[in-house]
Amino acid sequence: MSAPENTIELNGLTKSFPGVRAVDGLTFAVRRGEIFGLVGPDGAGKTTTMRMLAGVMAPDQGSATVAGFDLARDAERAKHHISYMPQRFGLYEELTVDENIRFYADLFGVPRREREERSAELLKAAGMAEFRSRLAGKLSGGMKQKLGLVCALIHTPKVILLDEPTNGVDPVSRRDFWRILYTLLDQGVTILTTTAYLDEAERCHRVALLHEGRMLFCDTPANLKASLPGAVLSIVCADPRPVRDLLAGVEGISTVMIVGDGLHLVVRDPQRMIPELRSRIAAAGLPCDTIEQVAPSIEDLFVEAVQGDQANQGDQANHGDLADPGPGQRRDRGDER
Repeated sequence: MSAPENTIELNGLTKSFPGVRAVDGLTFAVRRGEIFGLVGPDGAGKTTTMRMLAGVMAPDQGSATVAGFDLARDAERAKHHISYMPQRFGLYEELTVDENIRFYADLFGVPRREREERSAELLKAAGMAEFRSRLAGKLSGGMKQKLGLVCALIHTPKVILLDEPTNGVDPVSRRDFWRILYTLLDQGVTILTTTAYLDEAERCHRVALLHEGRMLFCDTPANLKASLPGAVLSIVCADPRPVRDLLAGVEGISTVMIVGDGLHLVVRDPQRMIPELRSRIAAAGLPCDTIEQVAPSIEDLFVEAVQGDQANQGDQANHGDLADPGPGQRRDRGDER
């Protein structure tokens, strides 16, 4: 059986700005018909990576191919097969929904009949069929994002690059947005998306976790969660901050973070830690509802990985060599799958 076709390939992609290396040797591949997520906080290098793949920014080192085109040699030809939706997509607020779609269709030379069929299909999927005559400036934030996606898809691209497309979007619009993306997979479209919402990583086929321009992990969400070193305990309490401060640094706990109305802890021995935690919290006179083991999330893995990566970088700075590689070095091989 032949290997799946890779529509996007990065090899050692690197980009620096004054005082910072924004993208540091990224290497991974995205298969045809796959949704691949770049996940990480602000400053992780997600947007810089997207701009290089869209052909609007040249890397300092490394190479990238998109839709079969080497971006160093054929960036302009590649752009005909790419749809890039940046964080602030260029909608024209004084134009209607239909007029915006027509404008982008004309940019890509989409014939009128094809444009009308395609726009009707996409607007129905987005739940916006009844808003075709509304000015874009009068749309809600979520509807503007969905219109941006419709405009980005009007020419049926092979590759879609989406930079935090659901940032600030309401839950209903986020659901509609993802439903549209899933309908594209049967057409063989490849989707690379970035997000700061770690729960959205669960919707991707594979995920790369980025931190300070470097890739810490790359695999399926299920495999990533299974790779978490340790177990996750959930503590539900009325005021999680003093409980977090109490437990920070306790032996046997590697991570403590606030999640909703409680805490998630990554621990080595959950059966031993649960009674010890109850005792510590009660002795401090802090209210606590429940302590139980829960399934790990992508967020648990990411926080644990970032802390391990920071510790590893600190060791390198202190000792000048690498005695034991940390998460960023140990798990970069996942992108070769």
